Amino acid sequence: MKDLPLSEVYTLIEPGPVVLLTTAQHGRANVMAMSWHMMVEFTPPLIACIVSSGDFSFTALRATKACVIALPAVELAEKVVAIGNCSGRDTDKFATHGLTPKPAAKVVAPLIAECFANLECKVVETRLVNRFNLFVLEVVKAWRDPAQKAPRTIHHRGYGTFAVDGDTLKIASRMP
Repeated sequence: MKDLPLSEVYTLIEPGPVVLLTTAQHGRANVMAMSWHMMVEFTPPLIACIVSSGDFSFTALRATKACVIALPAVELAEKVVAIGNCSGRDTDKFATHGLTPKPAAKVVAPLIAECFANLECKVVETRLVNRFNLFVLEVVKAWRDPAQKAPRTIHHRGYGTFAVDGDTLKIASRMP
């Protein structure tokens, strides 16, 4: 074993696919790339996520208590990175990056038509927001694009490096 700088720990613990989080406030939609999230509960589906207080989306998420988590396939990887490299304060990310906002059923934030799944979410827990920028979201409506049969997701490994979903293992489980 050899010392690993603590600043590189995040490159080892990858929570899941890079997603796009949309918000809307005062008639203006925004989208940000996010890779720091995790499932918390199955029923109802709860997702914990980190949205930095420096992100433009933070203010809208805190005020409206609603968002959409959209799951992009690998074909959108370059757009996802470009979205993550600019701010919604001065950029209409939907127009700039060629994404199509669609109305959601239960929240004001838009779905993203190009993504293979969209999860409408409401903030249900904020006690850790001030200290850790951690929001707990309840998925209140879920959508899937049946035209995208076997989407492959991207996973952030740090410093501009991504892994792409590949082989799938099927191992018997006793869990329901």
